[in-house]
Amino acid sequence: MEERCGYVAIIGRPNVGKSTLLNYLLGQKLSITSRKPQTTRHRLLGIKTIGNTQIIYVDTPGLHQHQHNAMNRYLNQAATRSISGVNVIVWLIEAGRWTLDDDYVLSTYVQSKINNPKSKVPVILGVNKVDKISNKATLLPYLQEMALKHKFVEVIPISARQGNNLVELEEKVISLLPQSIKLFPEDQFTDRSERFLCAEIIREKLIRRLGAELPYKITVQIEYFESKKNLTKISALIWVERQGQKIIVIGKKGQGLKATGEAARKEMEEMLSCKVFLQLWVKIKQGWCDDERTLQQLGYFE
Repeated sequence: MEERCGYVAIIGRPNVGKSTLLNYLLGQKLSITSRKPQTTRHRLLGIKTIGNTQIIYVDTPGLHQHQHNAMNRYLNQAATRSISGVNVIVWLIEAGRWTLDDDYVLSTYVQSKINNPKSKVPVILGVNKVDKISNKATLLPYLQEMALKHKFVEVIPISARQGNNLVELEEKVISLLPQSIKLFPEDQFTDRSERFLCAEIIREKLIRRLGAELPYKITVQIEYFESKKNLTKISALIWVERQGQKIIVIGKKGQGLKATGEAARKEMEEMLSCKVFLQLWVKIKQGWCDDERTLQQLGYFE
């Protein structure tokens, strides 16, 4: 059988389900998820090998029009770099909705950058969250309307959360991949280090625990990471911009930070298959998310 291998970018506006889709397709958690927009901040590769086929999924930050600070500019730049050079695009939108950010993705990336005359890339439109449409009679006209927005190779209604039609989506992706040898070992599932994944786990627990209270101007930096046979020691800094944010993260009598650490440690132990000793600290750095030099030091703009 011929070998197939290629890069597949999952793009879309913020909070449309890109990371949930990636995790479901991989069959294991790679990208952190939450109901808050812009949870994904970095380009992530999720590598899936099925027989003679290797699909290299590229999860991207949500594309949006607002670029008020360096962090927002970074998110769009990271997404743009992720699209460059891929073999297939899966563009996610939300069933029954169309926003200004969807318009922005269509005009700026799908039409003008992806399908330029010199380098045409096939685009699959994934219409996500169909499980949330109570009146299914409205879905078909919506799909027909969306199909007119661009020359898609396929329009597929899906539910990334429930797994609806994801087999069909992946079969279509595979059919569009070029003939090529595998680019990664068959047992590798991402290009990111355990150190990076642990920082993301901590950030996810903060997002989920704090909910609406969570300041968007928060990030996690691993200061120390030592892995031995049966124990991994990790020390991490949680960066915020103001004293009030630090108080929210720590919580009353330190209980908030303790709860975050316990939840993160349990997931790390499952991922690393060993005991984890985790220490968390909260520090203030004013204006960090609007300072490109600081963002570079924290692992952004790589």
